[in-house]
Amino acid sequence: MSDTNAGGQVSEPEEKKLRLLVTDDSRLLRKKLREDLENLGCEVLEAANGREAIEIDMANELDGVILDIVMPEVGGIEALQVIREVSPDVPIVMLSSAGTPQKLMQTLKMGAIDFIQKPYTKEQIVRAVKAIRRAREKFLKKAAESGSKS
Repeated sequence: MSDTNAGGQVSEPEEKKLRLLVTDDSRLLRKKLREDLENLGCEVLEAANGREAIEIDMANELDGVILDIVMPEVGGIEALQVIREVSPDVPIVMLSSAGTPQKLMQTLKMGAIDFIQKPYTKEQIVRAVKAIRRAREKFLKKAAESGSKS
């Protein structure tokens, strides 16, 4: 199933628009990340803290989550743990300006697939989107092969 866009070009089915959740307590950073991700063809939802991220994850079918580590109410590491339990197949990329090697290792051991240091570059965002897409496709392929639910 391929779609024709307004320019008459046919988009390939494997380039399905990713639905991503961006979670950061900085409204300015969320706005910039939204713009960068939308320019890459992603649909973007936003959360201002880990509690909102968990609620949005539970209410929506997401293809991936970008999660800041240091946030009010519920921090990124707590949110990562809950989202991983509720949605074990959703790829999570951590984002932080407080990225110590210990926090990086902790988040990767907890199931994050990548870590982006703030301030980020567009190349890091492109890499993260590709990693989310690969992880999502791998999960969906495995689910289809085993005949289980996605």
